[in-house]
Amino acid sequence: MSGGRRKEEPSQPQLANGALKVSVWSKVLRSDAAWEDKDEFLDVIYWFRQIIAVVLGVIWGVLPLRGFLGIAGFCLINAGVLYLYFSNYLQIDEEEYGGTWELTKEGFMTSFALFMVCVTESHLDHLLHCHPL
Repeated sequence: MSGGRRKEEPSQPQLANGALKVSVWSKVLRSDAAWEDKDEFLDVIYWFRQIIAVVLGVIWGVLPLRGFLGIAGFCLINAGVLYLYFSNYLQIDEEEYGGTWELTKEGFMTSFALFMVCVTESHLDHLLHCHPL
């Protein structure tokens, strides 16, 4: 055993230049967070959209909202909430990410498919519990 002391490991992950690495979750909740990694921010938009799809899909299935009004409502709420999140809350420059349209459509079709599955499943589940066979 050598006489020198072991250097203690830092408790938080650090970047090569010594700066602290901030977790994605803390960035999501802070309006003044800096998003250096564009892919990381697009991943947040993608997964936030999927969460919205599941929540709205269950609500739409239980209420039940169907047809054009149900789909239009989903599209407006999904796009509107995310637009307000990245433009008003985070106040990012949309042009850095390809413009407003690119951010608005990021992961939209996947969330729409997930929404449709959740609507169908929650509506069927609601029907089976309300009207037993």
